Amino acid sequence: MSDVNYMSQEGYDALKEEIDHLKKVERPNISKQIAEARDKGDLSENAEYDAAKEAQGLLELKISKLEELISRSRVLDPSKLDNSKVGILSTVKLFNKKINKEVQYTIVSEKEANLREFKISASSPIGKALMGRKKGESVDVQAPAGIIPFEILDITFG
Repeated sequence: MSDVNYMSQEGYDALKEEIDHLKKVERPNISKQIAEARDKGDLSENAEYDAAKEAQGLLELKISKLEELISRSRVLDPSKLDNSKVGILSTVKLFNKKINKEVQYTIVSEKEANLREFKISASSPIGKALMGRKKGESVDVQAPAGIIPFEILDITFG
C-alpha cells in the first residue's frame, strides 16, 4: 500500500494522539494483565492469560496499521489549495434537487470522516461524485436510496 493519504492538520494530530495513547496507556495495561494472569499459575489452561495475549496481539496490529497510515499521510495546507474545484478539505455547499434543500459537506480522508460533523470521505459516493467538479455544475450521485441530483452552489476551504 503506497497510496498517499491526504488529511487536515487536525486529523493528522488526532491520529498521532491515538497512537500515543495506545502506546503509553493501552500497551502497559495489557502488559499488566498478562503479568497478573501469568502469576496465577499454569499457562496451558489459563483463559485470562490467553485473552490478554490475544488483546495484546490485536492492540499491536492496530498500532502497526495506524503507524503505516500516518507514514503515508500528508497534511494539506488549505491556503494553498485551488477552490475553483472540489478536492480534499473542500467545504461544498450543495442544493439537493430531490428534496429541495441546501446541505454542506467537507470532503476529508476516510479516517477523518464523521457524518455528524458533516465531514464525508472523498471515497464515499457523494465524495467521489464531487471530486474535481466546479461551482454551478450538476452532479447525480448514485446512493443506496437511488440517484440524488445535486447542484454545487459554492466551494470553500476551512
